[in-house]
Amino acid sequence: MSVTELNPQIWQQGSLIEIEISDLSDRADGVGRWEGRVVFVPDTVTGDRALVRLVRVKPQYAYGQLQKLLSPSPHRIRPQCIVADKCGGCQWQHIDLAYQQQAKQQVILDAMERIGGFKNPPLAPILSSPSGLHYRNKVTYPLQRSATGNVQAGYYRKGSHKLVNLNQCPVQDSRLDPFLTQIKQDIEAKGWGIYNETRETGKLRHLALRIGRKTGEVLLTLVTTDWHLEGIEDQAQTWLDQFPELVGVCLNQNAQRNNIILGKETRCLAGKPALQEEFAGLTFFLRPDTFFQVNTETAEALCYHILDRLALTGSETVVDAYCGVGTFTLPLAKQVKQVIGIESQASAIAQGKQNAEYNQIRNVTFEVGKVEKILPQLETTPDVVFLDPPRKGCDRAVLDTLLAIAPQKIVYLSCRPATLARDLKTLTEGGYQITQIQPADFFPQTAHVECAVFLEGGNPP
Repeated sequence: MSVTELNPQIWQQGSLIEIEISDLSDRADGVGRWEGRVVFVPDTVTGDRALVRLVRVKPQYAYGQLQKLLSPSPHRIRPQCIVADKCGGCQWQHIDLAYQQQAKQQVILDAMERIGGFKNPPLAPILSSPSGLHYRNKVTYPLQRSATGNVQAGYYRKGSHKLVNLNQCPVQDSRLDPFLTQIKQDIEAKGWGIYNETRETGKLRHLALRIGRKTGEVLLTLVTTDWHLEGIEDQAQTWLDQFPELVGVCLNQNAQRNNIILGKETRCLAGKPALQEEFAGLTFFLRPDTFFQVNTETAEALCYHILDRLALTGSETVVDAYCGVGTFTLPLAKQVKQVIGIESQASAIAQGKQNAEYNQIRNVTFEVGKVEKILPQLETTPDVVFLDPPRKGCDRAVLDTLLAIAPQKIVYLSCRPATLARDLKTLTEGGYQITQIQPADFFPQTAHVECAVFLEGGNPP
């Protein structure tokens, strides 16, 4: 592609333009500007000068495709993964880790200023991962057959449903790498059908692997449309014998035509149905369907920071809204008088109770239901409320209840700066003050960022 092909006067699909990338978006794209219009370009980084083909054009913005790198950014590095340019698992392997974290800080700052309306928010330096690689304690790979009939496992190509076959992955725990090739070979040898969503044929949909970062225990799960896989019990025992670190082999059924990975029922075929992991000085049992932060070390660092920042005296009552299996509930319970965990998923509450019992923690009670319904019904007024809602943020009824009961302190943990800033605006308009915004890099090589916000005050009833 030569620069002579440029036609910079045409703002339409297919045109070639030359731009400099000046920013990174919260969706991982590089951002450039051409004659006052914004152009989003994947696989670029601030400082790149590039030849870009416009692929989707609107009056004031467009999406482009990198055609040629004319001048590389000083933040650009060689990806550690040989298929990084194809695989959709990571978006930022071409960016040095320090600048990734700087960009994430900026995304949070932008959201706080533009959506929340906060001037000079108290943004702390990001808590970074010890390494930007080999951090994931859980991976789930779709399964497909290649054109030659070989079983493949990997991630989908960017913007497509075509699989990039992997035998190792530089962001997953390296102790999981040996499983990938062997499991694919064994599936192929058994002749088990691979699910084809277009034809609705075959059975096996996904391979899931989970590891306890501190214990080294591994759990293997196959997701299938049908419970019957000939010889699966014998093969499960063979895998247990072959891999000493493997503690359990499970089968999950999902016969639905959707993009949800796990179905509602999981059966343990050999070994144990859960692995053990150590977190914040406690032991947790992790099943195939357990929600647990994928970056154990950084999540633990953030947990300790939260405990230190709260300066707990041991006399507090704490509510952990959206508590899951008690990842933050139980460490909090070790330092306060009482914790009430609220969670809508009954299975997570059951696991939370198991974790509390195993760790001999007696000052925790768990409530099953939606936070917006249970929080107003609590007979106890909490001193601290810990929030960890889904990406959509808190239901407005939750925020209204918080403003009504006015706990002295609130900690809001979020994985989406935009909804976080929206909810913080509501809380601060109701009398709370933000004392610290603490980002944490749970997801290196991607644009995702976690953030804990500390609030104090409120207007007591």
